[in-house]
Amino acid sequence: MKVLTLKTGYMAANAYIVYTENKPEAVIIDPGDDIELIMDLIKEHELKLEKILLTHGHFDHIGAVKDLKERTGAQVAIHKQEADFLTDPNKNLSYIINRQIVQDPADIFLEDGDLIRVADMEFKVLHTPGHTEGGVCYKLGKVLFTGDTLFEGSVGRTDLSGGSYEQLMSSIREKLLVLDDDHLVYPGHGRQTTIGRERRENPFLA
Repeated sequence: MKVLTLKTGYMAANAYIVYTENKPEAVIIDPGDDIELIMDLIKEHELKLEKILLTHGHFDHIGAVKDLKERTGAQVAIHKQEADFLTDPNKNLSYIINRQIVQDPADIFLEDGDLIRVADMEFKVLHTPGHTEGGVCYKLGKVLFTGDTLFEGSVGRTDLSGGSYEQLMSSIREKLLVLDDDHLVYPGHGRQTTIGRERRENPFLA
């Protein structure tokens, strides 16, 4: 498995292009902005983008969705509870930066336990509400894409609409910390980490 990491947009959100060697089909997780940078990488690696997987619907994670879908034909997936985040600037919070980010509706509405298959990759959907009500993580083997649920040394903020600290901590403990220590974590912001490191060192999980 190959993972290309890009920092995108106003909030330097991480976008991840995921593919396997010798296969052109690829997935992108949370294309927050910078469509030309994303397209350059897709072309450079001769990839065919099949799916756009969203961990949640905040503006800094969805900014390039519409352009990317139009250019590649990829299907967009988001948790069913956040379907309207793509089309409502009040829900996706883009009004905070004086923008009206409006994307096309999603093609796939996710639920906990769903499997998204692209080429020989199988992403399992883990519903992890707390940062937002429809927040999800994606598990691919021993790799986790955690969006704004879990970061290196921190957890997602819960003071925005739909957030709940109690729910977030429950999600992390029941869905993520039950996994083996060697699971690699690719968060929505910041650096990579592991479940083991966060179990030992994250002050929010002590």
